[in-house]
Amino acid sequence: MSIYAVLSARTASAMAGLPNMRILLICAILINGSYQQKEKEKPEDFVCPEGTTGNGNFADPATCRRFYQCVDGYPYLNRCPSGLYFDDISKYCTFKAEARCGPIATTPAPITETPLDLATKCDTSECQLPYCFCSKDGTLIPGGLDPEDTPQMIMLTFDGAVNLNNFDLYKKVFNGKIKNPNGCPIRGTFFLSHEYSNYVQVQHLAHDGHEIATGTVSQQQGLQDKGYEEWAGEMIGMREILGKFANVSRSEIVGTRAPFLKPGRNTQFKVLEDFGYIYDSSVGVPPLPIPVWPYTLDYKIAHECKSGTCPTKSFPGLWEVPFNAHYVETYEGGHCPYLDQCVLHNHDSDEVLEWLQEDFNRYYEQNRAPYMMPFHTNWFQIKELEVGLHKFLKWASNEKDVWFVTVTQALTWMTDPKSVKSLNNYEAWRCDNKEYPPAPCNLPNKCALSFKPDGTNFTDTRYMETCSDCPNQYPWLGDSGGTGIPGKDNYIPDNLRRK
Repeated sequence: MSIYAVLSARTASAMAGLPNMRILLICAILINGSYQQKEKEKPEDFVCPEGTTGNGNFADPATCRRFYQCVDGYPYLNRCPSGLYFDDISKYCTFKAEARCGPIATTPAPITETPLDLATKCDTSECQLPYCFCSKDGTLIPGGLDPEDTPQMIMLTFDGAVNLNNFDLYKKVFNGKIKNPNGCPIRGTFFLSHEYSNYVQVQHLAHDGHEIATGTVSQQQGLQDKGYEEWAGEMIGMREILGKFANVSRSEIVGTRAPFLKPGRNTQFKVLEDFGYIYDSSVGVPPLPIPVWPYTLDYKIAHECKSGTCPTKSFPGLWEVPFNAHYVETYEGGHCPYLDQCVLHNHDSDEVLEWLQEDFNRYYEQNRAPYMMPFHTNWFQIKELEVGLHKFLKWASNEKDVWFVTVTQALTWMTDPKSVKSLNNYEAWRCDNKEYPPAPCNLPNKCALSFKPDGTNFTDTRYMETCSDCPNQYPWLGDSGGTGIPGKDNYIPDNLRRK
């Protein structure tokens, strides 16, 4: 049974008044820095704070470009990659506009939700595939398969806008030269945000068989503390924009990712449940010795929620595809949720290859949990990182039982696990019988559109390319069609629509 069939069955059940069963992926935000063994001199002016068991990442009081990683009470000085700054709230290097420089005094997070109807611990006797999957610590292989019978899936994912800054770089990754064992070219999953996206190029990616998923319209900070309407406007609005301007069918957009890996507590997942999403991928996992498999949110999350904003209630059938921490045994380069947030910019391409190989082998040689490789554009701006990635992809494709899959393809396999011996003819992973979105037009519309940024009193101009007609103004929150009518959007969950 395909994951789409499972979703259809759940939808039919919901229309009949039965509880929805959806498939969801949870991302516990793992936010970590890194230390370099080359810097062995203990800084004279920094002391690791007490009450942290001597471990953690801490802002450099002198500059936002550096931070300290305390390991057993010993401070290691680290520098963020070029163009990035240390965020003392999230505890990793990010873009300057997003970074909150420290040191920032920490206070207990306010309780914003009454802890009612909390999810219970995993009950494997009640949680059965294809609708439910969990395990005591999250490391169990679905279907009871042995590791040698389990495919090692690699999921390449990309966050943010797609435009002239990265489109050709992404096309180089998917140039058709690297193929899966069944002869199909490798594919990735793109979590799209709206601002600065080129929808002709997005349509190219969809037409080539890549999975299109939603980020949010605005990528705003602090969305984790917002309400139902804000989350619906951001995620469902993004889905509507992709449908109208990139010609990607709503039924094909089944996954989402929260901005900055900050899930919206129970609110975000209620929106996902109501609007027919299959999975989320926003929850980070600490650097555990054995990686965690994706799971449904029927039960309590089996690992630490680093963001502090994970769902606490049960959302049956909704899948979470978590961010396992990337790291090597020596912690050289640190540990990070996104690969571009590890400090590898001072490595040559062969060292990057070796780092990725060691990180990958923790999965491949143990429980073969899907190896998600999440990127922002900035990874590809550093030549050594880009070349190192290409070397890794070529190396991994020659390893036994390795498959490059989209997130939805990985979840489809998980709902009905198959032995590696039967995958060459596995219907869900074939590429010769798929109906992809139409090829983009040869002469796209290049739209210059008025746009008034939130909280400002001036009107700016945004440029957008699409094969559809140009809208009246730049599409945005509350007006995903760009009609020029503020607050036009009114999203109604499928189960509340009039029959």
